Amino acid sequence: MKQYILALDEGTTSARSILFDRECRVVSMAQHEFPQIYPRPGWVEHDPMDIYANQYASMTECIAKSGVSPAEIAGVGVTNQRETAVVWDKTTGKPVCNAIVWQCRRTAEICEQLAREGCGDMIAEKTGLRLDAYFSAGKIKWILDHVDGARARAERGELLFGTVDTWLLWKLTDGRVHVTDRTNACRTMLYNINTCRWDEELCRLFDIPMSMLPEVRSSSEIYGEMNLMGARVPLCGIAGDQQAALYGQGCLNEGDMKITYGTGCFLLANTGHKPVFSRHGLLTTVAATGRDMPVQYALEGSVFVGGAVIQWLRDELRFIKDSADSEYFARKVKDSGGVYIVPAFAGLGAPHWDMRARGVITGLTRGVGAEHIIRAALESIAYQSEDVIQAMRSDMHSEIGSLKVDGGASANNLLMQFQADISNLQVLRPAQKEATAAGAALLAGQAVGFYRSLSQDDTPCTVFKPMLAAGERERLLKGWRRAVQSCLSSEESDI
Repeated sequence: MKQYILALDEGTTSARSILFDRECRVVSMAQHEFPQIYPRPGWVEHDPMDIYANQYASMTECIAKSGVSPAEIAGVGVTNQRETAVVWDKTTGKPVCNAIVWQCRRTAEICEQLAREGCGDMIAEKTGLRLDAYFSAGKIKWILDHVDGARARAERGELLFGTVDTWLLWKLTDGRVHVTDRTNACRTMLYNINTCRWDEELCRLFDIPMSMLPEVRSSSEIYGEMNLMGARVPLCGIAGDQQAALYGQGCLNEGDMKITYGTGCFLLANTGHKPVFSRHGLLTTVAATGRDMPVQYALEGSVFVGGAVIQWLRDELRFIKDSADSEYFARKVKDSGGVYIVPAFAGLGAPHWDMRARGVITGLTRGVGAEHIIRAALESIAYQSEDVIQAMRSDMHSEIGSLKVDGGASANNLLMQFQADISNLQVLRPAQKEATAAGAALLAGQAVGFYRSLSQDDTPCTVFKPMLAAGERERLLKGWRRAVQSCLSSEESDI
């Protein structure tokens, strides 16, 4: 009897696999980090084979640790880092180069040239996206223009493109399935969210052969089967990580909102069956829905460097040995001592959208120690999120009563309390912290009739209530805004 659903959660820094039972409770989990590649300042790459190898290793380890037979698994769902571009040979399966990661800034000049040509408005109307190096289209173009022979091979129909979900499904099915879902397709800047189709005009604009593109399907249906340690198991759920988290948090109705604290931070609000186009630097995106359901949309604000700033403290500054230590050291001081960190390591996302912004630390005095820097780094995550929340309030024309939160950094109580304080909102952290993987599991389970209800109303959660006086909140935000202004490039667009 089928008793479990397996979710493959392929993130920016690690590949995780989580086994869920019929109550969507975690039964087993395994995680494998993979290398980050930085060929030049502002460039970020992954080896696609590292992505696959570590995801496969985490999957087999997860099942082995659980003692569950693969024959008991009803289906597999995939959730993934979005926008990262992989191009490979359709015959050999060999990538033509490393994957260009969503954080990579190398395609900024491509976007700036298109902006000078007046293409920004047309792209926004069709895709809901801004012209930015964040998205996949410029990455594909760069690969075709800079990898020897790639453009000619692509034009002969020899190369395939995929975001990471597509790459994993292609590998897991031994090259039989070349698909993506709407939540990933809409992040490429080649997908028209009004018609829900690949757009010929956009493909011509970026000079990308449409033969490279995967078939677009819903987020919950059977795409094919994989050999899972000797058992044939359907691959039946796909969603980009943020839409998966929106689904996993039960934000299925217009107005429902969540924020995920991962490598980056992502605030999404369900806007129903019609796209809402932002006037305040947010993106319009497609939410995860099943095969026979009408398309739903969401507004999204993206913070490029969220939890990654804690990794920076650990790996580059070596202030801490483990990311979890950040709260311990941050609590050793009562505040940041006037220090602000704007971690614009990969430019700034919403609402500023400045590709050339670079990180700054302001407010340094002789009395500032490592603990103040650590606390300022943690607070930077909440400040950046608050900028997005303010933009969301304006576009939604409604007050936000509370925020549902998930992701690794949501376990940090100091950060969650500071988020509640600086945003003057109740922050709700469900006991189920694996919202992204749970979303993928729910989508997969619904495709095969394993899960039938998404009710989250009775889910226990921790509530963080705002406790900061209004005057103190405004003083802190004023200092943050000054710090942000100091790191913006002179070419920043007006929002």
